Formats: sequence, C-alpha cells, structure tokens
Amino acid sequence: MACTVLLEVKAQEDKVEALKATFKAILGDTRAYEGCQSVVVKQQQDDPTVMVLIESWDSREHYEKYFAWRQESGALAALGEMLAGPPNLRYFDEVDA
Repeated sequence: MACTVLLEVKAQEDKVEALKATFKAILGDTRAYEGCQSVVVKQQQDDPTVMVLIESWDSREHYEKYFAWRQESGALAALGEMLAGPPNLRYFDEVDA
C-alpha cells in the first residue's frame, strides 16, 4: 500500500538558503530511489524557516530502507546541522473518503 510521508523541518534562520540548496542537490537521488513515487518541498509562508517535504512511496518499508541509506551516507547528519531542532516525521495512508 502506498505511503505518504511528511517530513517537517525548521531551519536555523541563517541556514534557510543552504538547506534549500541541499534539498535541491540531494532530492534527485531520492526521486530515483526504489519505491519513491514523488517528493515535493514546500516552504511555509508565515515562517520561511519551516519546510515540509511531501513524499509518496510504494510502502513505508521502501521509505525506511531509503531513510537508513541516508543515515549511513551521512546526509542526515549534514542536514541536522542546519536545523533549529529535530525534524517531525509522520506517515499516512490514503483514506477512501
């Protein structure tokens, strides 16, 4: 079953542009990763330090495999240095409504 992943981050005020540039540099690999259907990044209008990645994956297991790869590669640690706090990661299933 497809899984929607919302990853919300808050950048340090002086790191907003660096974080956006990093996302631009690394998300091509994310989009090409097995099981990834799509990834878009949204920036909050009222607080531009806040960004949300809206991701669609074939399954949560596909995302968790990808996330483990990002941890092993050191990319998550590098991203963490630009954040003002821990990210908020949530998983969602589609509802037939």
